Amino acid sequence: MAKIFLYVVLVYILIASIVCFIMYGVDKKRAEKDKWRIKEQTLLMTGFMGGGPGGIIGMLVFRHKTKHWYFYVCNAVAIVLWIVFIVKIHGNLK
Repeated sequence: MAKIFLYVVLVYILIASIVCFIMYGVDKKRAEKDKWRIKEQTLLMTGFMGGGPGGIIGMLVFRHKTKHWYFYVCNAVAIVLWIVFIVKIHGNLK
């Protein structure tokens, strides 16, 4: 049971990170073309919903939102919270 839970959560985080990474890339392209943008709230919320690793990687790869310190902080805090959640729940399932 514990292994299945861990795999499901890790796959979820992987998918959320890929989605978040793509969102940063799309928003960067839209910013360059002066088109409709993805809200900052949406980018940050996607990071908190499990996409934190993809958010940070997207920031660095696309050089997008790197001047906004709170994007680093929010994505990093989200990663830490997900790690704590996984360790806590996984430890209770054993």
